[in-house]
Amino acid sequence: MDIIKGGNLAQVQHVVLILSGKGGVGKSTLTTELALALRHAGKKVGILDVDLCGPSIPRMLSVGKPEVHQCDSGWVPVYTDAQKSLALMSIGFLLEDPDEAVVWRGPKKTALIGQFVSDVAWGELDVLLVDTPPGTSDEHLAVLENLKKQHKVDGAILITTPQAVSTGDVRREITFCKKTGLRILGIVENMSGFVCPHCSECSNIFSKGGGEELAKLTGSVYLGSVPLDPLLTTSIEEGKDFIQTFPDSATFSAINSIAQTLLTSIQNP
Repeated sequence: MDIIKGGNLAQVQHVVLILSGKGGVGKSTLTTELALALRHAGKKVGILDVDLCGPSIPRMLSVGKPEVHQCDSGWVPVYTDAQKSLALMSIGFLLEDPDEAVVWRGPKKTALIGQFVSDVAWGELDVLLVDTPPGTSDEHLAVLENLKKQHKVDGAILITTPQAVSTGDVRREITFCKKTGLRILGIVENMSGFVCPHCSECSNIFSKGGGEELAKLTGSVYLGSVPLDPLLTTSIEEGKDFIQTFPDSATFSAINSIAQTLLTSIQNP
């Protein structure tokens, strides 16, 4: 199928999906931190949050629940900074009550995802990160099919934790990528060890190396590991910029390295 790069994605340079076959592995956290790392590298970044049943990124970026405005081109994304270098669109902005459950069948979810892909006026972006729900279901197919109509999708980053139960689910996500022709940009092992807040020693409480081993077995690029870090947890809970607040931490180095590898990969496919 020929891809017509137009509409609201015309000025977006690269599109990257964040995937995992399992919930609770930290997709939204890593999406947020990668976006912040890319912004600090001087890039204009957008986040499309299509985790319709668990939209957590607005809280992680401390943007509250602003009113979503419309312009001639469609919905205007919510900007997290005055320079408009980080844009966000999420169903969290459209819910009257943040505690309201999204109890929708597939067709309604698919229709909203289609709107998110085509009707958000992103403007100029270097990278658009798409945070997805766990699994390989309607939402993923809807995102991919709608994006491919308008823009080349550079690929996907797969998130896992070290345990075999997680890597097994991510293996199915790899199969999904192969079936849909989606390039795998790499695998990240999240929660890879625990960083002690007192001595900074890292203990492997969830085992270690599952993500790297999975990458070797499947012929995928291993992007690196990110430890469990109480400082990162606190930053996420309070909506603070971890990258800016703790630039000397090992976790910062890990996230920044993954972001730089991602940039190199999409700029030199």
